[in-house]
Amino acid sequence: MYSKILILRFPHTVVREPIVCDLVKKFDLTFTILNAAIFPRKEGKMVLELSGSKSGFKQGVKYLREHHIHVQNAAQDVEMDEKKCTQCGACTAVCPTNALSIQRPEMTVVFNRQKCSVCELCVPACPTRAMSVKPSSQSFF
Repeated sequence: MYSKILILRFPHTVVREPIVCDLVKKFDLTFTILNAAIFPRKEGKMVLELSGSKSGFKQGVKYLREHHIHVQNAAQDVEMDEKKCTQCGACTAVCPTNALSIQRPEMTVVFNRQKCSVCELCVPACPTRAMSVKPSSQSFF
């Protein structure tokens, strides 16, 4: 089983089409939507984990690109700078996967990378800019 997290950007012309569902039917892939947003008349953005055979995965990515969907590796990591963090917890309020949480009774912010979907919502939420996105050393395809 081959599984990777991808960031998809849909142009406004295809936002209403079931293209991601076609990946299941045509390429025997499964997906888990980790984050999604649609901006009317502009674009859609989706972070998803895509799983299946390696050949099905490559064919599925090719299919997405043929439909003018920008496919980006989630080959980036969210990082927390402990020195900049003031433990305010603002990032925990916007984290959809609970990768950022407050440890009690210490009241410290804890970052669990395994839960992070790289949605980047924590980056602008952090008043001290302790959260940032860095390129990862991994390459997916």
